[in-house]
Parts: sequence; C-alpha cells; structure tokens
Amino acid sequence: MEGMATKTKDGNSDEAKRPIMKSGIFTISLDFELHWGGFEKWILNEPKKAYFEKTRVLIPDLLTLFKQYDVHATWATVGMLMHSNKTDLLKALPIEKPTYKDSSLSAYSFLESEGIGEGEENDPYHYANSLVEQIIDTPNQELASHSFAHYYCNEEGQLLEQFSADCKAISTAATKYKAKLVSLVFPRNQFNEQYLKVCRAYGIKIVRSNPVDWWWQIDSTQSESKWKRLNRGADAYFNVGGKTSYPLESIVKQEGVYLLPASRLLRPYNPKELFLNTLKINKIKKELTLAAQNNEFYHLWWHPHNFGLFPKENMRGLKEILNHYQFLKSKYNMRSLTMGEIANHLESINFGE
Repeated sequence: MEGMATKTKDGNSDEAKRPIMKSGIFTISLDFELHWGGFEKWILNEPKKAYFEKTRVLIPDLLTLFKQYDVHATWATVGMLMHSNKTDLLKALPIEKPTYKDSSLSAYSFLESEGIGEGEENDPYHYANSLVEQIIDTPNQELASHSFAHYYCNEEGQLLEQFSADCKAISTAATKYKAKLVSLVFPRNQFNEQYLKVCRAYGIKIVRSNPVDWWWQIDSTQSESKWKRLNRGADAYFNVGGKTSYPLESIVKQEGVYLLPASRLLRPYNPKELFLNTLKINKIKKELTLAAQNNEFYHLWWHPHNFGLFPKENMRGLKEILNHYQFLKSKYNMRSLTMGEIANHLESINFGE
C-alpha cells in the first residue's frame, strides 16, 4: 500500500472504510521539520541542538502512543529530512529554487552559507531517514508533504514554477519509502489557493487549510502584527475565536484538492503558565466533545519539536487528550482518521464534484 502505513491493499484502514459522517472525526496532523522549520531564525547552538535531540527521542514515543490509542496521524514532513546523507540530498535538490526577496528564507541559501553535516549520524538536525522509516512502519500513520525545502508560498519573490519544482523533488524523495504523498501542509501555514493546481498535478488530494479566524490568515511570516499573534495565542486558552469543529459541508474542493480546515494548534507546555496549561487542555477536550456530539470534524495540529523543552509535561497533556478521545469513541463512536484517509473517502463518494 502506498502513502500510508496502514496495511490494507486499497490505501484505507478498515476503520476508514466506514461511512464518514456516521460519527465525529478526530484528525491529527504534525509538521515534522526539525531545524529546517526555522533555519533562518534559529541559531543551531548547544541548547537548540539539545532541543532537537529531545524531539528525536520523543517521536518514537509519539508513535507508540498513537498505536496504543489507535490514533491515525498525518506526518507532514520536510522532504530534506527524507535523506540519510549529504550526497543523496544534494542529488535530490531541484534545479529551480525559490527566489525570495529575502534570501535568508531559502533553505538553499542556508546550505551554501552555513552548511550541514555528512549524514544523519553526525547531523541529526537536518536528516531524519531513520525516523521517517519508523513513521512508515507504524500502523495508521501517514507520510505527507510539508514541501521539500520548507517552501514559503506567500513570500515575495518566489514563483509558481519554483513551487512546482519543490513538489516534484519531495514526490521523488518519497519514492524511497514506496510512498505516494496525497496530503500536504503549507509551511508556516502560508496557504495559497493559486498553488493548488500544482499540488494536484503531483498527486496531492488534500491540504490543511487555516482556521477561519482572521488571525490565522497568514500572508507572510516577516510582517505579522503583534496584535494578530496576541489574538492567536489568547484563543488557545479563552473563547476568543469561533467554533472550531465543523460539518462535512465545510470541506470544500478547489482545483481538485480538498481543503481540510485546522481546528486547533496544540501549544506547548509552559511552566510559567500552570493555570493556562490546564485551560488549554480542557478547551481542547470540550471542543472534541462538541465535535463528537454533532458528528463533526476536529483537526488538531502541532510540531513534534513543540514538545522538545518539556517532553514529559507535553506528553502528559497529550495523553489526557487521547484518553478523552477514547471516552468519546466509546460513547459517541468518534473515529480517528488521517488526512489521506479522509480524502480517499471523500473521493469514493464523489464529494465536491
């Protein structure tokens, strides 16, 4: 089976074959990027290296937890991580590279100016072949695209054909794992509907779109207002924004690609905000309950490295959420599906045609 680590021949788990709106749907997507997720702003010093090393240790634990709770998760992975050594990575680079006005945003500029190690063994911050293999080998986990080089679709200077070259590069990288990528998450949530046609040309069936609240409409990460970031943060704990779960009808299809809205970012544990940490988890549980009661979708997302500073506390919060999901599964028949499983089902019923 291609694309997801489920073991059925048609690309769907037995769970995914059931009618999609007979119950609420719980979706988890993770932006797996390590240092490629912020090379332009994160100096790779010893504390930051320790941060990513803890992240790498945590990922097998996450996979074990998802298997234990029968949670299907989509791992949107930067394509550069899908290599084990520098020789293979350099061979895989596309000819067309993004021409950002701010060249520091380019992973290729980083490669030239800072350089990376020879392979995963001595540079575990820029290679993750062994972890990608673990994702593939874990039941009900989907390998998806987070672009090849953490591509920013709304930054000034880059062009559509450069994004197309990026899509081609990650599609080729995934073939090493016998995976066909059908889901995509735009880096920094820079959703660009003009690029959906390119996504579809390279086999993408579904992308994660942003929540409807105005503070999640991200044109550029270089000029965001503090007010927008403040509202985005406050909404994690208090009822600032609108309803986060949504019915099937809220999923639209553009240029042949389904847009699956995100519901909530799972923010990391903060030892200075003990009361807010509790509020955050309780808010997610309440939103999940509402989705289960109304047969709606709930889409939770985060970066694995978000758990890097306080892994035990972050995992404890996640376990509380997953335990609540298990309760909702038993009471309301709620189900967990990957983005790819949702897309396959929607295609099977010709939804959006």
